[in-house]
Amino acid sequence: MTTPADLPSAADLPGAAQLPSAAELAAFTLAAQHPATHRWTDPATRLRHLTEDHEFDLQLATDLDLAAQRAEFLNAGPPAPAYLNVWQAVGPDLHALLSIRFEGLDVTKPFVDVSVTSRPVTRADLPALADAARVYAAFHPPRLRFWSAAPMTDWTDLEPDRRVLAAPIHTLRGHPVPDGLTLIPTTTTERYADAQAAYDAVDADHPHHPEQARLLSAEDLQECIDAGTMFDVHWRGAWAGYAGTLAHPQLGLDTQVVQELLLNPQARGQGLGAALSTLLARHLPDPAQVLSGTIHGCNRGALNAATRAGRQDVGGWWWAPLR
Repeated sequence: MTTPADLPSAADLPGAAQLPSAAELAAFTLAAQHPATHRWTDPATRLRHLTEDHEFDLQLATDLDLAAQRAEFLNAGPPAPAYLNVWQAVGPDLHALLSIRFEGLDVTKPFVDVSVTSRPVTRADLPALADAARVYAAFHPPRLRFWSAAPMTDWTDLEPDRRVLAAPIHTLRGHPVPDGLTLIPTTTTERYADAQAAYDAVDADHPHHPEQARLLSAEDLQECIDAGTMFDVHWRGAWAGYAGTLAHPQLGLDTQVVQELLLNPQARGQGLGAALSTLLARHLPDPAQVLSGTIHGCNRGALNAATRAGRQDVGGWWWAPLR
């Protein structure tokens, strides 16, 4: 096992002195966001949230002890310094903070994440980004993930990852809701098995669904219950699913982030999905916050439901091949 004593100092790492500050990374990230979102949260607050996020990115770029912990835990092969984030020159006017990630912490599924770029990514940047990703060649990653606020129609030749669908809560409350559809605060996890059965039923009908969405964990369900932002969906008097959020920043916005929007088989196929966002907006306490959540770019049903509710696609992540 590699120990911290075996590692070089952070000052000896290539490019360490050139790393931007967390505040500078936050400014880069804010500049890459969808124009509509700039009206939703005070810019100073948003920069503060983003700066806090990027402090951990910088720790992953400089903390050799943490790199050694990752190397020991993941045991993917390369030595500890290979796990550090890297601030890489991509072209004359573009730098990127790159990191090595693993889907579901599965070491057989490595990818290079473009965590931050000094300006928004364009199609012309992809070959140079792929070249820059060679810094992680020891992991043999087959693809790279990057963020773009551009619409999905701009990148139709690439595989989408998750999209962010969001809108200010106060703008969502006025949409119509079918009679007989209500939300009631969740008090226990007793319906968790029913929720899992509902997911299993969708998975059986749609083989790719498990790659796009999973039921939140029982622990996360309890956290939402404790926060007072998890609700049982009732349709015509019977339990029909879950709808819930947790309050934490997303893309620097002051958000209630969707943790679950679920309808059981008896309630599916009746056009109720959009109304879940509307009902959530009516039940959440602060209308000045943003209701936000990620939906896989191939999950057309969920994307359409969120859009019908008034949530806007403000960007998402894309996969680009590396080999």
